[in-house]
Amino acid sequence: MSRLGKILLLNTVAAVVTIAALTGARVWWDRVAFPEITPLPVLGEVPAFSLPERNGGTVSLADLHGHVWIANFVFTHCAGPCPLLTSRMAALQKQLGEFPDVRLVSFTVDPERDTPEVLRDYAKSYDAGGDWFFLTGEKAPLYELIMDGFKLGIDDGSAVNAGVPGPGTITHSVRFVLVDKAGRIRGYYDGTETDLPDKLLPQIRSLYEE
Repeated sequence: MSRLGKILLLNTVAAVVTIAALTGARVWWDRVAFPEITPLPVLGEVPAFSLPERNGGTVSLADLHGHVWIANFVFTHCAGPCPLLTSRMAALQKQLGEFPDVRLVSFTVDPERDTPEVLRDYAKSYDAGGDWFFLTGEKAPLYELIMDGFKLGIDDGSAVNAGVPGPGTITHSVRFVLVDKAGRIRGYYDGTETDLPDKLLPQIRSLYEE
């Protein structure tokens, strides 16, 4: 093989190696920058409801149809995790600019004390916007919705169970629930975790891509 032929061969090999390296780097970058998100499972369906909202109207499951929404469960005089849970929701509200039609829904677990007026003041203290609903209602159907609809535990403390938690002590889930546009439950998240938005936002995005 002539000297020129050898040079051309070496150049060709170098070009092939370079293209392969660049292709591999691009594939690696795409996987890092745009990781594939496994489709979220359907974990249940939220049953129909219509509950009083802090501003005097009502909010129903039908009103939320067509919106991705996130639910949590709190009460206004809670001395436990509720302030943290509501603060997490408030922080999430500020990070939803990419998804302006996402709704946030906070259900009280103490509806006998958390009237719409009480919830209105509570919402104001967290700078809640109009797309963040605070719902109350009759205790029995509200608890049924939480337990049978959202599949979450709740106890109003009216009965002693081996001395725990004791009369009058409300215990409830700290989970946030991600619900899709069709009213199907697609995920549960620990509302006390600091990286909650990092977990929720990509999965909200995935629901819009379905």
